[in-house]
Amino acid sequence: MDMKNAENANYTQTDHEVNITEIKGMEILPSNMAIKKYEWTREYFKGKPKEGYFIWIKEQIDFPVTTCMSIASKSVSQNLQNLIVIEKDLKIKLRGTCNSLKKDLCSRHTASGKIILKKNAVLEYNHIHTWGNEDVVNTDYEFILEKGSKLDYNYKVSSTPGNMKLNTKITCLENSTANLTIIGNCENSDVKIRDDIILKGKNSSGILKLRLVGKENTKILSHSRITTEAECKGHLDCQGLPIHKTSEMILIPELICKDNQSQITHEASIGKISEEELNYLKSRGLNEAEAIELIVNGFLEN
Repeated sequence: MDMKNAENANYTQTDHEVNITEIKGMEILPSNMAIKKYEWTREYFKGKPKEGYFIWIKEQIDFPVTTCMSIASKSVSQNLQNLIVIEKDLKIKLRGTCNSLKKDLCSRHTASGKIILKKNAVLEYNHIHTWGNEDVVNTDYEFILEKGSKLDYNYKVSSTPGNMKLNTKITCLENSTANLTIIGNCENSDVKIRDDIILKGKNSSGILKLRLVGKENTKILSHSRITTEAECKGHLDCQGLPIHKTSEMILIPELICKDNQSQITHEASIGKISEEELNYLKSRGLNEAEAIELIVNGFLEN
């Protein structure tokens, strides 16, 4: 999200400066104000948040709710606690962007939060990160899906920081569905990813999909897990593509079955670029760098 689009976001934070645009049917507050106004939010926050947002969607909103968290100044450290609550039977779209506006800011972005989907709520959440190679990023989000709710969470890091830790946990209650997609185009970075889907309620289901590319000077450690605690179905699909000799990639898929009526499956692979495909693209007039970039883009979107 560029600065022009950020001006239209419902919650914008640049460094530590906050701007909020109100919408009918939804309440937005800084987290440190929300915890004072609504005592019930204290069970979701860890201690007293210093910054971050509280978004409570109470009525149907037919356009995407947007947030934009940016760092614009040298050596800024953001420490965010966020809470999103979506009331029952609503169908909501969210767009979130987190980024540094320059490549050499040496910033630190730490964000934790919870997203609560009430009964039969539906959420499509597209979340994009773009950072400089000297930044440090730690994110830790938990989703709680109540009965009959549905989540499509698409996370993409288009430019990785020098050091990144990404933790995502989704708990699915009865008849709820979670689809989690993580896309990482990683370069000059140390990336650690931990993602969990816990199928806790009967007839819940979950799909966890990862597409990770390792470019120059990159280490990726990804640990993905689906746990079943009731009769339910889940699938884990993680694929990695190291394209440079200095890239290192470890993918760990894990399935834990605690109910013998459940069904969980997985597929995992780390591959390399096909010489046949590369030569074909070069024969069509692309140079090697252009051909590799085209193959990488196709892999990430597959």
